[in-house]
Amino acid sequence: MKMKSTLVLAVLALGATLALAQQQGVSKDEIRIGSIQDLSGPLAGYGKQARNGMQLRVAEVNEQGGVHGRKLKLLIEDSGYDPKKAVLAAQKLVNQDKIFIMVGHIGTAQNNAAMPVQFEKNVVNFMPLTAAREMYEPVHKLKYAMLSAYYSQMLIAVPRMIKEKGSKKVCIIYQDDEFGLEVLRGAEAGAKAAGQELAEKTSFKRGATDFSSQVAKMKASSCDLVVLGTIIRETIGTIGEARKTGFNPVFLASVAAYTDLIHKLGGKAMDGLYATMTVQNPYLDEASQPLRFWANKYKTQFNEDPSVFSAYGYTLMDLFIKGAQKAGPNLTTDSFVKAMDTLNVPVDIFGSPPLSFSATKRLGNDSSRLSQLQNGKWHVVSEYFK
Repeated sequence: MKMKSTLVLAVLALGATLALAQQQGVSKDEIRIGSIQDLSGPLAGYGKQARNGMQLRVAEVNEQGGVHGRKLKLLIEDSGYDPKKAVLAAQKLVNQDKIFIMVGHIGTAQNNAAMPVQFEKNVVNFMPLTAAREMYEPVHKLKYAMLSAYYSQMLIAVPRMIKEKGSKKVCIIYQDDEFGLEVLRGAEAGAKAAGQELAEKTSFKRGATDFSSQVAKMKASSCDLVVLGTIIRETIGTIGEARKTGFNPVFLASVAAYTDLIHKLGGKAMDGLYATMTVQNPYLDEASQPLRFWANKYKTQFNEDPSVFSAYGYTLMDLFIKGAQKAGPNLTTDSFVKAMDTLNVPVDIFGSPPLSFSATKRLGNDSSRLSQLQNGKWHVVSEYFK
């Protein structure tokens, strides 16, 4: 009987070893994680901050022995915010580097282009740094997202701002790609909910630097609320051009423009801008003790203050670690998905809303709130809404 039990255990152990050997990106002592960031293009500021945040969390867990005895190895490729380069980067990470999971890939068009490469090899697209609905819709076994959708943000924020500011003419300037179109659709739905239509819609190509003609159109239409489907330099360029021409509507941006880089690069002219957001930018003089401790650790490692994208990078890597720990020693795509689908995450030190996932709910939380730039700093001006 004892020999039979020993044999059964040996067979089970062999089965687990074989299953592990077949799981891409997981070995006895390592989990290979991929990420695609913009490190050289228009969102390089975001990409480098997100990378730092991820690296900090990886270093912490590896110092503690890893996840079930496995160290995390983070492999990062640069897309330059170009969908074609994102596909090449995904092919390298998935087929050559043999990653287990793709974490925190930045950009809407870039994720949409790269996901088919990943899904063909059963690689999860985990917590991408974009708030487009395609990151969790349609529901897919290999999709998980944590940022409330651009569409949802504008659907709620636009009628709220129309009512609060008494706006009569709502306009939009947006990037002519999947990201900008999601902001546009949300703004259209939000204006309709308030009994209005967008008075002016004007767009620009990804990478544009001159917004004078778009601003002139909106000024000519007497817009009093301008929705910005913009990111960093387009937000600064649009508002800067408007101030220069004496055009001063209320500006409302999505979470894509919620960054300390707006006021650091744009200066005083950026004051008054509203943006939807979840995670709060970590200003050290206003931070709680746990957040200050984290920020000082970040600054020690990278010799710069953290930003909201540093917090995103840290948070999404922490979410992966939680899921992998819950999946147990025999980490496979299936065991990870099963663990994530029952994961509940409370409010964290960065002010993120509680997150939960299931087999039919792949967006952790669709709530967002409003912040405004006042005297060169973002200040939260609303509670979470959805």
